[in-house]
Amino acid sequence: MEGSSGKSTPIAQKPSGRRTSRRLGDVLIADGVIDEHTLRQALEKQKQTGQFLGEILVGSGFVKAAVIGQYLSARTGFPFIDLSEHELEYSVARELPEAIARAKCVLPFASSAKTIRVAFADPLNLATVDELTARLGKTVSPFLALRSDIDDAINRVFSIRHKAESVLERLTTDFEDLSSDEDLEAAAEDAPIVRLVNNIVEGAISAGASDIHLEPNENNVRVRYRLDGLLHEQMIIPKNHAPATVSRLKIMSKMDIAERRRPQDGRFSTKGADGKEYDVRVSIMPTVYGEKAVMRLLVKSASWAVLNKLGFYPDQLERFESFIKRPHGIILVTGPTGSGKSTTLHAALHEINDPALNINTIEDPVEYRLPGVNHIQVNNKIGVNFASGLRTLVRQDPDVIMVGEIRDPETAEIAIQAALTGHLVLSTLHTNDAPGALIRLQHMGVEPFLIASSLIGVVGQRLLRNVCPDCKTMVPATNEQIETFGLQVEKGEHPLIPKGQGCRKCSKRGLRGRTAVYEVMSMSESLRESVLARSSGDVVKELAIAEGMSTMRQSGIRRMLDGKTTPEEIVRVLYVEE
Repeated sequence: MEGSSGKSTPIAQKPSGRRTSRRLGDVLIADGVIDEHTLRQALEKQKQTGQFLGEILVGSGFVKAAVIGQYLSARTGFPFIDLSEHELEYSVARELPEAIARAKCVLPFASSAKTIRVAFADPLNLATVDELTARLGKTVSPFLALRSDIDDAINRVFSIRHKAESVLERLTTDFEDLSSDEDLEAAAEDAPIVRLVNNIVEGAISAGASDIHLEPNENNVRVRYRLDGLLHEQMIIPKNHAPATVSRLKIMSKMDIAERRRPQDGRFSTKGADGKEYDVRVSIMPTVYGEKAVMRLLVKSASWAVLNKLGFYPDQLERFESFIKRPHGIILVTGPTGSGKSTTLHAALHEINDPALNINTIEDPVEYRLPGVNHIQVNNKIGVNFASGLRTLVRQDPDVIMVGEIRDPETAEIAIQAALTGHLVLSTLHTNDAPGALIRLQHMGVEPFLIASSLIGVVGQRLLRNVCPDCKTMVPATNEQIETFGLQVEKGEHPLIPKGQGCRKCSKRGLRGRTAVYEVMSMSESLRESVLARSSGDVVKELAIAEGMSTMRQSGIRRMLDGKTTPEEIVRVLYVEE
């Protein structure tokens, strides 16, 4: 384990089994597990969050769970269990209802004829122990566990697969012959089908998925979640249940249940187990094997992102902040769908949000709702698109305008005209990198002199998966990796790069969570001249790099050497020959 100094801090002695009245932080310092600077950091966070000190030290990566468990066990007298490394008995765990397990932060994990072992975040709470003994009908043997581990284990136990399979086992209705719309509607209202769809959505929310895919095949329907940018199969639905399942989604989304030949779009709202409201966008498309449904999950009350937490390096952040402080001009954020462009733009709006400014957005959909900002939702059915909405916004005395996406020449022209007439305009564009935005605008028919005179700067971005902090190890880079990424070898020693071993917390993938990598290109005089000369994308990119732009690839390599991501992720998402 490592303290904040980065030096190895082995345990000087194993904690005794006796309970001690000394503060945990003092004991950890005395045994050489952490240093005083680390303790101060953890105590400061404890004041802000109210978490237990041990939870903070483990969550921040200062101490391993097994190590802190020894000390907590010695202090409380209860045995410690690391649920992330323990094989749970799911049938035993589900003897306790999910709502109670979450409310009490407890989870049964093993049992014998007369006793049941239960993990507690607070095993000293005798009232809870007595309540579980009465409810479970066995003598409760309390174990101490970290609150975060119990929460993760509850998510595993009550996951979509186990819930949905239980529902499917109870399905007795035959859905083979649904010859009429009335039959479909009746099947869609069948209680097991309602529970099945609810469990699929609830499971995705609990897993932190961004999208749900229901994909019909020849013999069944595959359910997949998009987690950290990649799709993962969750369960299989029998083929004969597919029409009722899709019809249930249509009813929830206010679609035409009788229409099965054309694509349809709709939406509905739901509340997750975390208490948050979610907006679910639904798209249904006919395929040769039946109707395919894709759902995008958006938190209605999502807290806005903060610029310095998104993944910008200090030099990039300083450059981007200089963009958004300008009174007028246009700023573009580029990247493919799902690369976090909207998050970056909303973080920028949050940064400049001021009661003295009239800030307006037009989006499809409205993903974040910032106080003091006027949000407009695109609605093509009534003729409100980006171009028409933007045309209206410029007549609303705006100071700042955010356009969700520049999709067509008309929107591009209006946005640039707004930037030239004293407004700060922020928008997104689908290009591979920041320099490509200049070429893309020209291909859309925007005159080079308009681009050169209005554009402040362009940000390119991608999302890379992080190495799981719970199973990360640092290994020497191979010769191939050194050559591929141009790494420096000092004194014959290969640089260390991270590798995820795979654990329960990351579902054995070795990767968990994502962060953005950026390239930030500011419009200089030489870049404006290259636009006027209609230079190629390669020329523009070379100029931008010569003037100090770090490419996304360079930022990714930097993040790899910082121990945050893997070389495989860089190759998968970023790598192109330079």
